[in-house]
Amino acid sequence: AREKAFTEEIQYERDRADALLHAMLPAPVIHRLNNGETKIADRFANATIVFADIVGFPPLVARLDAGDLVEQLSHLFVTFDDLVTQHGIEKIKTIGDAYMAASGIPAEREDHAQAAIEFARDLIRATTKTTGSKLDMKVRVGINSGPVIAGLIGRKRSIYDVWGETVNLASRMESSGMADRIQISEATKHALGG
Repeated sequence: AREKAFTEEIQYERDRADALLHAMLPAPVIHRLNNGETKIADRFANATIVFADIVGFPPLVARLDAGDLVEQLSHLFVTFDDLVTQHGIEKIKTIGDAYMAASGIPAEREDHAQAAIEFARDLIRATTKTTGSKLDMKVRVGINSGPVIAGLIGRKRSIYDVWGETVNLASRMESSGMADRIQISEATKHALGG
């Protein structure tokens, strides 16, 4: 009985560790790590990067209670996480009040641009629906398509990240965009087939 309880405890802890790992890294990356790969680095010829940023966030930080602000931001980003799963794209990270996702990595897909656009549309709709009376949040979205390098970096708090001019331009598309609008690059327009 004691041995069985100990075995169950080990399995419970292993399951918790696996769940945490799956919350932090894409499943294909975890599979590669489990198969003994120590360097995860790939070049993708065709991917689409999505940046979403909350418009006018610094004033909200100044006037809202910390707990309320974190609760609202967390609620919104959990909604975005659900949309990422729904659209089959990958959350890369949050950076303050910005949310970054990628379509076409780590699993390549021909419809990467279309999936990113559909995600972005739902993201804007969700922002409109989920903001409460304390926060009237609007989101600005920038999208770019093209080649990227993706990989796992760091030893402490490892992160699966994406680099390249495609990423930089997606970020600039977001920062120069308008509230509740999606600004796409010429490359994304081309990837959509016009």
